[in-house]
Amino acid sequence: MYAVIKTGGKQYRVAVGDKLKVESLDVQEGDKVTLDHVLMIGDGDSVEVGTPTLDKTVDATVLSNGRGKKLRIVKFRRRQNSRTRTGHRQNYTELEITAIGGKAAAKKAAAPKKAVAPKKAAAPKADAPKESAPKKAAEPKGADDLSKISGIGPVIVGKLEALGITTFQQIADFTADDIVRIDGELNFKGRIDRDEWVKQATELAKS
Repeated sequence: MYAVIKTGGKQYRVAVGDKLKVESLDVQEGDKVTLDHVLMIGDGDSVEVGTPTLDKTVDATVLSNGRGKKLRIVKFRRRQNSRTRTGHRQNYTELEITAIGGKAAAKKAAAPKKAVAPKKAAAPKADAPKESAPKKAAEPKGADDLSKISGIGPVIVGKLEALGITTFQQIADFTADDIVRIDGELNFKGRIDRDEWVKQATELAKS
């Protein structure tokens, strides 16, 4: 249910329980106020319109009297050396609507409390089997760290291992034919001689 009321030269649409600020009234906090300028009352599909007002009233309780925020007003006339600055705070009365047409809001019946079922004790969680860390692949027995040879990186180490070359001694034993063959297979283009792999491998094999 709602109503349209008029007070202080302004119109307001209100319902029971609404709080609104209207133009200042000569009342005190806690007073009961009856607003008799009721323009319209609506209740569902039923609407009553006054001509201009209805013979019904809206009841309210005064919550407080106060003043609104300060408004800055500036009047300026260019080239006239004229500027006026003033401020204004509008007085208001805060109301709470308690009844419309003599009808107050119907109190809602308290809903029955639902019985709360006791919480079941959580079953102890079974310890999940720990996943063992993946084991590193074992290096071939007797293999040397070929990356110690200058010019051989991890990629080349992998290519050499694919050809079965895993030790310093194997590189130290390279013949001229071996060097040409491996240069061709791995597309080294003279890198073995240029970086002196055979010489480095021979020294590392001794140590």
